Amino acid sequence: MRTKLLVSLLTLILVLTLSSPAFAAKVKIVNGDGPGEGFNDPTPAALVGGNKGKTVGEQRQIAFQFAANIWGASLPANEDFQIRVFSRFNPLSCTATSAVLGSAGAITVFSDFPGATFPATWYGSALSNKLAGFDLFPGPKVLPGVDPNSFDARQFDDINAQFNSSLGGTNPDGSPCFTGGGWYYGLDTNTPANRINLVVVLLHEFAHGLGFQSFVNSSNGAEFLGMDDIYERHLFDTTTATYWNVMTNMQRATSATNFRRVVFDGANVTAAVPSVLSLGTPVLTVNSPGGIAGVYPIGTASFGAALTSPGVTGDVMLVNDGVPVLTNGCEPLAAGSLTGNIALIDRGVCTFESKALRAQTAGATAVIIGNNVAGTPPGLGDDATIPPGTVTIPTVSVSLADRNTIVTALGLGTVNATVGVNLTVRAGADAAGRALIFTPNPVQGGSSVSHWDTIATPNQLMEPSINADLTHSVQSPQDLTLELLRDVGW
Repeated sequence: MRTKLLVSLLTLILVLTLSSPAFAAKVKIVNGDGPGEGFNDPTPAALVGGNKGKTVGEQRQIAFQFAANIWGASLPANEDFQIRVFSRFNPLSCTATSAVLGSAGAITVFSDFPGATFPATWYGSALSNKLAGFDLFPGPKVLPGVDPNSFDARQFDDINAQFNSSLGGTNPDGSPCFTGGGWYYGLDTNTPANRINLVVVLLHEFAHGLGFQSFVNSSNGAEFLGMDDIYERHLFDTTTATYWNVMTNMQRATSATNFRRVVFDGANVTAAVPSVLSLGTPVLTVNSPGGIAGVYPIGTASFGAALTSPGVTGDVMLVNDGVPVLTNGCEPLAAGSLTGNIALIDRGVCTFESKALRAQTAGATAVIIGNNVAGTPPGLGDDATIPPGTVTIPTVSVSLADRNTIVTALGLGTVNATVGVNLTVRAGADAAGRALIFTPNPVQGGSSVSHWDTIATPNQLMEPSINADLTHSVQSPQDLTLELLRDVGW
C-alpha cells in the first residue's frame, strides 16, 4: 500500500429526500476556521431559504452540512469510516468582476490497497476507503505538536475544501471582491439574482474531492509520481483514439487542449447521457461567402435565448460603438443600427451579457462574441446586475482565429451565417454519445480536464463555472456527476 499527501488540485464550481443514516455514507464537516472568522463569524444573520442559523458562521456550517448530507445520501453506505472534509472560509483570488468561489480536492491518495480495482493506480482517500471497506489511514486526528487547524495536521482527513470569505465584500487590502453579489446561504434554489448559491458550489467542490478529478498535470501531461489515476483511465482522445493512461506526457499535454475531442467513456455516464443531455449541439454555420463557408465550434452563454434548429440566420455586422475601441460594444449602439443582423462584437472591457443587451437594443437578432486572445471560444457567463430574462436573443462566442476569418471576409463583402444547433448530436456529448470533457486551449489551471465541457445542455453541476439555473441534484436525469463517481468506483 502506498500513500502520499496531496495538496488540493482544483480551483474554481433537486431537493433530495435523505436516506436514513444507516443506509447512507457519513460525510463530516471539520471546522478549520479560527475564532471570530469563517464558520465562527459572529455577525448576526436573518433566516434565509430554510437556513435557521442566527449568525453568518452558523449559516455557513448549516449549508455545508446540508450539502454533505446530499452527497451522504447519494453514496453507498459504509459505517466503518467517515468521509471527513476539512473546511475553511478564507479570502481567495478576487477582483471587482471575477472571483474564485472555492476549491476542493483529495488530501491523500492511495494505490495498491485491498479492494483497488487496478494496480499501480491512484485513488483519492474517500474512494480508497470505500473500496477497501475500512479507513486506510485512521491515525490520530491531531498530530502531536502540530496546530490542529493547519494543513499539515489534516492528512487524516479525506478532502481539503476552502471557500471565498470575501465574496461580495472587500479583499484584505480593501479592494472590492466581486461586486456583482455575495453568497446565498439558503437551503433551496430560489437564489436571488445578485447572489451565488453556496450549496450548489459546495456540491460541485465536494464532488472533486470524492473523485471527479485527475491528478495529471494538465500543462505538461505528467502523472502524479509517474502513476496512473483512476479518472484518467476513462479519458479518451477521439482524435488519436487513445486513453490517457497509455499516453506519453507530451501526448497528454496535447490532448488537454484538444478542444471537444476528449470524452469520459465510463459505462454509467454513457448510459445516462441520453436521459440527461438534450439533443442539439450548438454550432455556428457560415453560409456565405463560399471561401469561408462551414461549421465553426462555438462557446455558449448562460443567458439569453436557447439555441434552436434551424436557428437564427442573418448577415453578420461588426459593431461600431463610436469610441476609440470601436468593436467591443461597451457603449450604447445607435438605435436600429443592427436591425435584422447578427452582431459580431469583440471580447473585452465590459461583460458578455451587457454587450448582448446593447446589441439587442440596437435590433440585433443574435450575437457572436469574438475572442481577443488565441485559443478556444470562451463560455459566456452572465452579468449579475442584469435581471434574468432581459436578454432574449441567442449569444455565442468564436475563437480569435475564426473571428479574424469572418472580419477579413466582411472587409470584402457580406457574410451570412446561422446560429443554431445540430439536432443529431447531444449538447455536451460527441457523435457517439460520450460525454465531453473540458479541454480548452490554452490550459485553464484548476479547470481543464476535471470538468464537463461548457457546451453541456442542460447546464451540469461539474462544468467549470457555476450557472444560475443549477439545482441541488447530483444524479440523472438532471445531472451526470453521480454517474461519473460510480464509474471511478463508488
